[in-house]
Amino acid sequence: MTATMPSNNHYTGLADHSDASSVQPVQAGVLLVNLGTPTAPTAKAVRPYLAEFLGDARVIDYPRWLWWLILHGVILRVRPARSARAYDKIWTERGSPLRYGSEALAANLQAELDRQQPGKLRVALAMRYGEPSVAHTIEQLQRAGVRRLLVLPLYPQYSATSTGSVIDAVADAFKTQRWPPELRIVNDYHDDRGHIDALASSIARWWATNGRGDKLLLSFHGIPERYVRLGDPYLDQCQRTARLLRERLQLSDDELLVSFQSRVGRESWLHPYTDATVRQLAANGLKRLDVACPGFAVDCLETLEEIAMQNRDFFVAAGGETLRYIPALNDSTEQVDSLAALVLRHVRGWPESTE
Repeated sequence: MTATMPSNNHYTGLADHSDASSVQPVQAGVLLVNLGTPTAPTAKAVRPYLAEFLGDARVIDYPRWLWWLILHGVILRVRPARSARAYDKIWTERGSPLRYGSEALAANLQAELDRQQPGKLRVALAMRYGEPSVAHTIEQLQRAGVRRLLVLPLYPQYSATSTGSVIDAVADAFKTQRWPPELRIVNDYHDDRGHIDALASSIARWWATNGRGDKLLLSFHGIPERYVRLGDPYLDQCQRTARLLRERLQLSDDELLVSFQSRVGRESWLHPYTDATVRQLAANGLKRLDVACPGFAVDCLETLEEIAMQNRDFFVAAGGETLRYIPALNDSTEQVDSLAALVLRHVRGWPESTE
């Protein structure tokens, strides 16, 4: 079991060591990386966050000159205000749910790793976009004496737009270091048995408390279909996660469906689209729909606002009675235990690992 360690401050797990004499004996680090979040639900705070996110060539791979004109000439003039209104709907006194949820997950993972291997592994949290940055957090880990680093992007399914971008950020950070640490990266964990068990247990427990809807929809973040044709394994990995979860929950093909959300622009993205799917299900007479998002480790704008609010309204407007969002794993015992097992498996062979 894991201890719950809520954090009111931004979690890094690191002290700021100013000289070599204060370097701690910890030699291996675990760097959790999540997407990121603006610092406030305002257009002023959202604009630089969106500029960094949408300016990443891994996310939008159009010719740089053309995309720069579109991004800075159109999108960043309009979208920050609209996104800020969406963020404001989910913002709490603690701030961004993705930020404090990721901090709680990192803190609880540190506690679990300390329970199993006291003092051997140091957990730190970074955001791919925004703060704390990947480069700054790796620098902190270096100052803390970390010479071996396991990077764990909090994306169960690999995509060049997510995990690939994290790898880019780590590589960019290493370029500035005279003596970078030994590196391992968890590419994905979409079919990890512990992860699938954690998802299934979480959904089953939610059903035991709240009752079960007529169908379960798994909504994954979308990517352009063109990226899959170019070799991105994301679609296959989403489908495998869904298949394993369907088997684990003992649901039929008709009882568990898959869709893709959060598309932008005019290019064709992975089908079927979540918003079109919930509308069609309601129009077909479905009354109660449960939605889970297995591609998100921690609840965020895409789950709390896009699914639990927007798509709920789409479903009801099309004739459904209720759309219920099943929360992400967040800092639950199931997720902490499954990630701890994943970490310990990936650090095998390092001096800090106890077989």
